[in-house]
Amino acid sequence: MSDSLYEQMSAALPELRLLAAEPLAKHTSFRIGGPAQLLACPGSEAELAAVLAWCRSAGIIPRILGGGTNILAPDGELPGVVISTRGLDAITQKEDGILSAGAGVPLARLAMFAQKRGLTGLEFAHGIPGTVGGGMYMNAGAYQGELSQVALCARFLTLGGEIQRLSGPELGLGYRRSAFMSMEGVILSADFRLSPGEPDAILARMRELMEKRRASQPLDLPSAGSTFKRPAMGYAAALIQEAGLKGFRVGDAAVSEKHSGFVVNLGRATGADVLALMEEVRKRVKEQSGVELEPEVRIW
Repeated sequence: MSDSLYEQMSAALPELRLLAAEPLAKHTSFRIGGPAQLLACPGSEAELAAVLAWCRSAGIIPRILGGGTNILAPDGELPGVVISTRGLDAITQKEDGILSAGAGVPLARLAMFAQKRGLTGLEFAHGIPGTVGGGMYMNAGAYQGELSQVALCARFLTLGGEIQRLSGPELGLGYRRSAFMSMEGVILSADFRLSPGEPDAILARMRELMEKRRASQPLDLPSAGSTFKRPAMGYAAALIQEAGLKGFRVGDAAVSEKHSGFVVNLGRATGADVLALMEEVRKRVKEQSGVELEPEVRIW
């Protein structure tokens, strides 16, 4: 850890919550990851803009961390600056059933906010553990629902300090992809257009989907959700199971016994364990079926 880097940033931004040598295992759903050299936690868009400006002046390209639910962090120190967007956590209701949510808002909280106001369209998102920013970045979805069905627009802050507004087709939302994947900067917020509905019926649907999730997914163990994207032919979980890999382990990383599409942390898994397991899974699936699995988890 560079003391001078911490001192320089804290001197320039004295009000900023700044953590040095912060273990990323505390901020990822995998519970894996060594220390980030600096973890900046801005509490507003203005503070976030100031952090980006400081990074730009220091020649540092920061990493962006939302809920940490789709990240595999390295075991050693991660140099540079990681910016948490969790402080961008406001939700407002606009006219005609439009909700605006900051990038750090958990999708589950946004879904509950909509339910309490009799707005339907986000029921599928109730059980997704990520945030609005991460959800927009990868077009999060589950149970035949995805954010592209309700996303209206998003605001994006470039590394150069410019705020851009993308809407409709400009968002580039497809299966686990978006226009943001080819852009450098931070998603600030997104607007969603929802429809009127009965709060009780919305809640019942949310509970139904949550029960399906609990019954089929290893929610009792740390993971980053689906490890691999759905291939063009078939499903990743089925291909992994057909290759005889259910329960396969490398160290404390394992293919879930409950859902073969998940790699779970049995207790003390390292990033190296997960990477080695993923590589072996990809190799054996390719040998068994000829399908090349593509990681859905983002590897830092």
